[in-house]
Amino acid sequence: MHRLITLFIFLALTACSQDDPPADDYDPGRDYFTFADTNAFVTEHLALDLDVDFERRELRGFAMLSMRRLDPEAGVLVLDTRDLRIDSVTILENGNSSPAGFEFGESHVLLGTPLRIELPDTAGESFDVMIEYATSPESTALQWLPPELTAGGKHPMVFSQSQAVHARSWVPLQDTPAIRITYEATIRTPESLLAVMSANNDPLTPRTGEYRFDMPQPIPSYLLALAVGNYYFAPLGEETGIYTEPELLDASVYEFADTQAMLETAEEMYGPYEWGRYDLLVLPPSFPYGGMENPRLSFITPSLLAGDRSLVSVIAHELAHSWSGNLVTNATWRDGWLNEGMTSYIESRLMEIIYDVARVDEERVLSYHELLLDFERVPEPMQALAPRLDDADPDGFQGTVHYHKGRMFLEYLEQAFGRDAFDAFLKAYFEEFAFGTITTEQFLDFLDAQLLASEGAPLTRAEVERWTYGPGLPDDVSLPSSANLEAAAAAALAWSAGDTDLAEIVVDDWSPQARIHFINSMPADLPLDRIRELDAAWELSKSSNAEIGRTWFIQVAARRFEDAYDALGAFVNRHGRGRLIVPIYRALVENGKDVELAQSLFAQARSNYHPATVAWIENSLRSAGD
Repeated sequence: MHRLITLFIFLALTACSQDDPPADDYDPGRDYFTFADTNAFVTEHLALDLDVDFERRELRGFAMLSMRRLDPEAGVLVLDTRDLRIDSVTILENGNSSPAGFEFGESHVLLGTPLRIELPDTAGESFDVMIEYATSPESTALQWLPPELTAGGKHPMVFSQSQAVHARSWVPLQDTPAIRITYEATIRTPESLLAVMSANNDPLTPRTGEYRFDMPQPIPSYLLALAVGNYYFAPLGEETGIYTEPELLDASVYEFADTQAMLETAEEMYGPYEWGRYDLLVLPPSFPYGGMENPRLSFITPSLLAGDRSLVSVIAHELAHSWSGNLVTNATWRDGWLNEGMTSYIESRLMEIIYDVARVDEERVLSYHELLLDFERVPEPMQALAPRLDDADPDGFQGTVHYHKGRMFLEYLEQAFGRDAFDAFLKAYFEEFAFGTITTEQFLDFLDAQLLASEGAPLTRAEVERWTYGPGLPDDVSLPSSANLEAAAAAALAWSAGDTDLAEIVVDDWSPQARIHFINSMPADLPLDRIRELDAAWELSKSSNAEIGRTWFIQVAARRFEDAYDALGAFVNRHGRGRLIVPIYRALVENGKDVELAQSLFAQARSNYHPATVAWIENSLRSAGD
C-alpha cells in the first residue's frame, strides 16, 4: 500500500483485549493485534462460498478453515471477527461432522470481537471448521457503492480493503500476518457484474453470476481481496492487464502502459515473479489508498490518471510488493517497514530504469520533506523503524516513517556495500524467506550473516540498529538532492521576494514534482494577493493532477486563501483517497478558524468515503478539541 496518512491501523492501536503483558514481558515477535493464539492453532487453507447481496449490503455464506493444532492441550479455537453475524459452526474431520459450541468474547473498539469455538474431544491434529455467517453493512473492510458513485452510474459496486486488521470484518479467521494461508472461493453476484479477487482471475471469464477462484500460493490474511462491479479487461502485456469500468479503460491503459516493462525489470533484478499474472483493478475515487498490493490484482486509485504518467510510481510500488510484502511478509505490524520501506526502495530502483534518475531524485526529495514533517508529529518512540507496539498510544502514529525512513535505510546500506553487493543480498533475502513471515530481528540476523560479518565490512550491527530502533535519522545519513527541485525552490523564493515575475519563470518543462516543490517552498508569510496571482497564472485550483491539487489545497487551507475554498470543497468531495484529503482537513482544523468548515465539508462528503477514510478524518476533526 502506498504512502498512508495516519492509519496503517497499527499506528493508532491501543492494547489488544488479550491480557496485557507486564512491561518486562514484551515480545517483539508477537502480534498484539489479533485475538488468535497462533501457538495453539494455525490455519492452512480457507474456502469461501459467498453470495453478494447489494440490497442488504452483505456477504452471506460460509467460510471453511482447515486447521492444524499445534498445542495438543488446546480445546478452544479463537478467531478474529468484527461485526459478523455467526449462524452456526461445524467441525468436520475424517468425513464426520458435528456442531460446535461458540460464543463471542469481549469486543475491542479497534480489534473487533473474538469468536471462541469449543472443539469436541474427538478433534485431532487436523480438522476443518465450517462457519456460516454474514457481514454487516458497517464492515470496516467493505465499501458498498450505489451506481451514482461509480464511473458508469448504472451498476452498483463493492470492494474490500483488508489491510491491516480489516479482513476479520468480512471473513472469520486468524487475522494476523504471522501465518499464511492458501484459499479458494466461490462468489455469486448479479449476472451483469464481474467478480475479481486476489487470486487467479481469468481475463476471458464470461459473466455468469458465479465465479470460482483459487490462490495456490500462501498469503497473509490482509491480502484477501474481493471486488464486484461492471468491470472489463484490457491487456497491457503478456502477463499484465487492466480491469476497470469501461468509462476508465482507455485512460487506464494509456496511464499504466509501462506495467509489463516494470514487471520484467523487477524479475531481472530480484528473481522470478511467483504469482502468475499481474493485473490492476482501477476503482472509483472512494478507494482510500493510492494502491493496495493484493497479489495478482493490485487495487488502484483513479487519482493516478493524470494523463501524463507522472504518478505511476504508485504502480511501481504495488508491483514491488510482489517481492517485499507479498513474497516475504512482516511477521507483525511492528515490522511494517520490512513491507513498506523495502518496497519504497525497490520502487525507486524500478523508476530509475524505466524512467530516469533525475525523476526519481525529485521524488526522493519530496519524500524526505514529508518525512521531516512527520517527525514533527510522530512521538520519538514511534520514529523507530521497528517501534514497540504492544500498547501504542491511540494518538501515536508513524505517518510515512516506515516508508520513507525505511527506503533511506536501505539506500544507506546500498551506499555502504555497493549496489551490486546489495542487489545480491536482496535477491538472496527473497529466496531465503520466500512465502514466509519474518521479524526485524530476523532481517538483521540475515544482514549480519550476509554482509555485516564479512571481513572489512563498512558498517557494524550497532550502526545499523540506530535505524531500526532509534528515533529520527542518524547523523551520517546521505540526504537526497535534486537539481530540478533546487531550481524550483530558488524560483519560488525569488518570486516571493519580488525579484522576478511569474511570467519570467518558464515552467513548460517542469515536472509536477517541481511545481509541488515550488508551492511548498513559498514563505509562510507570503501575502494572499501573491497567492492569488500564482493561482491565476498556473490555475492550481483547477489542476487535474491530484498530487498538485493535494499540495495546493493544503496551502490554501493553512494560509486561509478563501478565494479557493469552493475549489477545495469540490476536491475533498471528488476524492476519497486518504493521502489526498486528510491533510487538507487537518490544515483547516489547524489554521484555528475553519473547524466548522471542515466539519461541514466532511458532513457533505462523508457518504462518498470508505470507512477507513472516515476514521482518519474523524481523528483529525477530533484533534480540534484537544
